[in-house]
Amino acid sequence: MVESIPSYRGDEELARLLAEAGAALSLEETKTLVAGAAAAPPGSDGWTHLVAPDLTGALDEQLRALRAASIPDDGLEDRAALPARLAALRAELERRALAGFLLLVGDEHHGEYVARRAMRLAWLTGFTGSAGLAVVLREKAALFVDGRYTLQAEQQVDAALFEHRHITNEPPADWIAAHLKDGEALGYDPWLHTLKEVERYAGAAAKAGATLAALEDNPIDAIWSDQPPAPIAPVLAHDLHYAGKSSEAKRTELAQALRADGIDAAVLTAPDSIEWLLNLRGGDVPCSPLALCFALLHANGTVELFIDARKLAPGLREELAPDVTPRAPASLGDRLGALAGRKVLADPELAPAWIFHRLEAASGRIEKRRDPCLLPKATKNPVEIAGARAAHRRDGAALVRFLCWLEKTVPDGQVSEMDAARYLAERRAENNLYRGPSFETISGAGANGAIVHYRVSPESDRTISPDELYLVDSGGQYLDGTTDVTRTLAFRKPGGEERDRFTRVLKGHIALARAHFPEGTTGPQLDTLARRALWEAGLDYDHGTGHGVGSYLGVHEGPQRISKLANDVALVPGMIVSNEPGYYKTGAYGIRIENLVVVTEPSSPPGAERPVLGFETLTQAPIDRKLIDRTLLDAEEIAWLDGYHASVRESLTPLLEAETAEWLGSATRPLDAP
Repeated sequence: MVESIPSYRGDEELARLLAEAGAALSLEETKTLVAGAAAAPPGSDGWTHLVAPDLTGALDEQLRALRAASIPDDGLEDRAALPARLAALRAELERRALAGFLLLVGDEHHGEYVARRAMRLAWLTGFTGSAGLAVVLREKAALFVDGRYTLQAEQQVDAALFEHRHITNEPPADWIAAHLKDGEALGYDPWLHTLKEVERYAGAAAKAGATLAALEDNPIDAIWSDQPPAPIAPVLAHDLHYAGKSSEAKRTELAQALRADGIDAAVLTAPDSIEWLLNLRGGDVPCSPLALCFALLHANGTVELFIDARKLAPGLREELAPDVTPRAPASLGDRLGALAGRKVLADPELAPAWIFHRLEAASGRIEKRRDPCLLPKATKNPVEIAGARAAHRRDGAALVRFLCWLEKTVPDGQVSEMDAARYLAERRAENNLYRGPSFETISGAGANGAIVHYRVSPESDRTISPDELYLVDSGGQYLDGTTDVTRTLAFRKPGGEERDRFTRVLKGHIALARAHFPEGTTGPQLDTLARRALWEAGLDYDHGTGHGVGSYLGVHEGPQRISKLANDVALVPGMIVSNEPGYYKTGAYGIRIENLVVVTEPSSPPGAERPVLGFETLTQAPIDRKLIDRTLLDAEEIAWLDGYHASVRESLTPLLEAETAEWLGSATRPLDAP
């Protein structure tokens, strides 16, 4: 049901209601806060209480009406304006005596999801993927993306404006070195680049006799006239019932480690690290319960939290005291300056280069080391693991209801990709612990399924044909866990090639799910297990096999991963990672099978000389039997699949109505059953 929003009755009426409620904010302060709330993602509940804790119904109504009227038209969907924007940027660069500008996807926190005001690359180029880089020079411009986004970039970005480049095969550093000229300056925003990135591109510029110039402000902001304000969504305490460990205990442990290494403070720039540490959750960005903020963790266990204090829910400041002190974000530079002569930890992989520049200016002693929150955050405690199991069971029931509905309705030819995504979201929303999607659902039929990070839109939406494969990758944010699951479906008898490719992907999925490995093993050492069956047929996929997943935090979480890329982080018990091999045939179909798994406690098999780890599968949903070529599976693989399906059936049947339970029983019957 769409919420009915009344009309805004004007500033005079709002001022009267604010006075009656005893609100501490003035009319103008309220309007500024509401503009920030309008810039936050839809669905952030409780924001009206940031204006006045004790709301009247009339004030709540008018605040919501004002928010609806304040949602900015930021021009992100205006593709016709892209040539003019590129010209405007070049004019702005000329005014600043710059030969060009580096522009990344992302914001100063370098997370996966950003507020709309930070979608500068999308505003300039039209590219909406979560990873990419543009280099704009006076005469040329190029967009660099990896294999996940090559098709998307071709569809979204005008090649007459931006050359399309593969970021691995044609690195931007090489392009910069080849196209900059002697004596020129290439500008960059030091908030948007890590120190390692700056060093890489400075070296590329130097090869051309040019320089890399740190800018005090972003030139896109100077020309984006309708850029939204910073988002304002409520920051709430994350209950210990779900967190499993108090903030005090977390801070005490990390502070002890800092003191042991002689470190006085750690700069935390990743909101998910900060909110894990302080047991907070926010709503400033889509799909992740994050509040945009920075923090300083001191060696005595106290924290300075740099955040817009208007976001703090009523009473939260008092809950944080005395060890956590909120400060204005603009004061971060001064507080870093106050650490002159102290030993300060900052993560060169995550922290913006601006942080290092500021510490260097203050003559701080910089310890370049991984964010101290990353490993403990990734290693879930028993309460978080129990929550993940519970969340996946409820999520599985919602997904089975969706799959049952899909199989019965797609043959009628009346279900579109958007219809399917909407129906699945509605099923998840029926659970009272659900807080929204963990990412935008990938709902891709036929050729759209071959676009690895496809996002359906009204322009790309198509009816799901029963004669083509359908790929759905989706997930939910629940108070007790985060889910991410992909299934590929056939509605009629698939072709031999499709069954072959699907089964090879399934073999890789099973190989990883069944893996046993000694302590100290890293994700890249396991990656080939998921690819072997594809490699044997001369096939592969361009994305990673597994990413870490948070606990009601980011659906993509480090530092662990399973991929071809080098990674020195060993998998340890409690880490949750995805298991998602795939195969994509451009213009035809996509295949992916994804479950989340948790690394299990070490065991000692007979004759073992060292402790052995494995995986427990968390995701509960059937794998389409119609797509399996039985002749490609061995007995152990069939036993795993039948066992997994039996477990799904036993777990989910009590949660389902009779008709859906019957469908699940059929979908999970043994592979050799008729």
